[in-house]
Amino acid sequence: MGKIEKTLRTENPENRMFRLLCLVEETICYFSLVCLALFPSLGALARLYYTNVANGPALLVDIAAIFSEMGATDILTHLLLVAGLFAGMLTTKNKNHLAISIIQNFTEEKIRQPIAVWSGLLSSFISTIIAWCAISFIKIWLDGRLVGFIPDVVFASAIPLGYGVMAIRFALQMPISGKARILSFSAIIAGSLASFPLIAKIIWGFDTSDAVYAITDTFTAIASFIKIPTIVILLVSALAGVPLFAAIGGLALILLAAAGGELDVTANQIYATLTSDSFIAIPLFTLTGFFLSESKAGTRLVATFKALFSWLPGGMIIATVVICAFFTTFTGASGVTILALGGILLTILNDVKYKEKFSIGLLTSVGSIGLLFPPSIPIILVGVATQTNILHVFLGGIIPGLILVITVVVFGIFASIKTKIPVEKFSLKKTAAALRNAVFEILLPFILIIGYFSGVLSLVEIGAVAVLYVFIVEVLIHRDIALKNTVKVIRKAVPIIGGILSILALSQSLSYYIVDTQAPENFAHWMQSAVHSKYLFLLLLNLALLVVGCLMDIFSAILIVLPLITPLGAAYGIDPVHLGIIFITNLELGFLTPPVGMNLFLASYRFEKPFTIICRYVLPFLLIQLAVVLLVTYAPWLSTFLPRLISGS
Repeated sequence: MGKIEKTLRTENPENRMFRLLCLVEETICYFSLVCLALFPSLGALARLYYTNVANGPALLVDIAAIFSEMGATDILTHLLLVAGLFAGMLTTKNKNHLAISIIQNFTEEKIRQPIAVWSGLLSSFISTIIAWCAISFIKIWLDGRLVGFIPDVVFASAIPLGYGVMAIRFALQMPISGKARILSFSAIIAGSLASFPLIAKIIWGFDTSDAVYAITDTFTAIASFIKIPTIVILLVSALAGVPLFAAIGGLALILLAAAGGELDVTANQIYATLTSDSFIAIPLFTLTGFFLSESKAGTRLVATFKALFSWLPGGMIIATVVICAFFTTFTGASGVTILALGGILLTILNDVKYKEKFSIGLLTSVGSIGLLFPPSIPIILVGVATQTNILHVFLGGIIPGLILVITVVVFGIFASIKTKIPVEKFSLKKTAAALRNAVFEILLPFILIIGYFSGVLSLVEIGAVAVLYVFIVEVLIHRDIALKNTVKVIRKAVPIIGGILSILALSQSLSYYIVDTQAPENFAHWMQSAVHSKYLFLLLLNLALLVVGCLMDIFSAILIVLPLITPLGAAYGIDPVHLGIIFITNLELGFLTPPVGMNLFLASYRFEKPFTIICRYVLPFLLIQLAVVLLVTYAPWLSTFLPRLISGS
């Protein structure tokens, strides 16, 4: 802190104030995330303490009771709201919002700059409207109840603050200067003008005058007139690099406005989503993944699995697939696995004489291979989106996930034998030493799986325990991460957390409109009349989801598209767990599918190879995953056997 204070003293007042505000912003975000990890952990420990040490010292019992009570209140869910909005602000500041961004394919500045300006204008415009929605929501709809000892309005104020700051930052980040800079803030002015019905409600209250009703009706008529072209513009803009949360929010706003709905429903859905305990696990598992990726856990695991399997043909393939599945399971983002482990694994695979094209193709394809295993974030979202028991969805993904892992491993073993990859002599001493070094990381999934599936710990507690566990292991035991550098690890995780939660919040707003219009049910009736065969429907579903996987990130796809097709699945008699697993396996395949598969771009960046070369390298693995997708689709028992076995149905 002394260095920061010295810097603030030597800077001019404007810069000093700006840096101070940024410091406050980061502190609030990081503090909220730490509380999300700490309180449920202490609550779980308190409950276990009550169960096993009921006659312990009175002071410890009292302390346990306090933390247990804190973990049971909705303070945690409101801290998630604060963490999500402040993470979104920091993500905007660092220009890290999740986007499709085909802008990266353009090298000419005269093409890139106008696209970037448009992206900033649209994002600022939409963020401004959402900020006004939030102010209206707080004034009209919140009742001022206490969350713990704090009024809910205090927590909810993070919504207008967050989107207001985002709007300003999007405006300031546009690549324009001089007199043209006034264009930046025209988006904020335009967004405020478009929010006039909301502003009128804020000023005059819910019972407005006939004149204001007339203006509101006029805005509805205008929105109805421009709805179709606006939707097209938003979809094209999303492909051009507009942050996905902004494009999704824009769709929700225009559809609600055209239907004559209350726009502040958007803020209501943001509040409801980010104060739901179903989503607390998302930032927790993301933090767990980043603590693992920023430490030397990957190096220790590589050494361990190399020692365990390198004496077998294709042993390093087994090690690579298992390690990548492990990391992707905890981060929920395949890109993190490719970026964090791609370099070290490529070096090792090259050292044992695998061809570069095989190694790069393998590493690109297995970057998302762990998404079917607990505690995968996409699995959690599938459970929420389909209103299915998350435990059952976790179980449903295990067999398909194992099939995918085994298939890739078998292919790797045959390739190893064909190219005569040398094997190493097994060394018990070397293996024991490697296991001893990585024992804590190896124990982590077992602790979490046993804790959750046994019912001892809830999903939120599992996420919190995972963060606390890896913090103790990587910071205090192995000391891979200096205690003073833990903030840097959290800072690296924030863009993923902010990006995911921003998309989740506005995806739920769009889903609200879709469900409210009964579009899924109507679409299901139409599809049943047009397609009579369940198997033809599944084939069409595979094709549609492949396109979705290419064009959307997995989080927004699950929350927007899955609620649409859930009634379709029910109409054709498809188990919701099976439908969810079909969805995830297809999206995994979409990550590898040209022209916009996300893993292809990330691999091109990480391995410094042209995009077209990466596409060629990954083709054999793409075909393998396609075969697994078809198997999972047409053999439903692979997904439903374990859930039904556990539930006894």
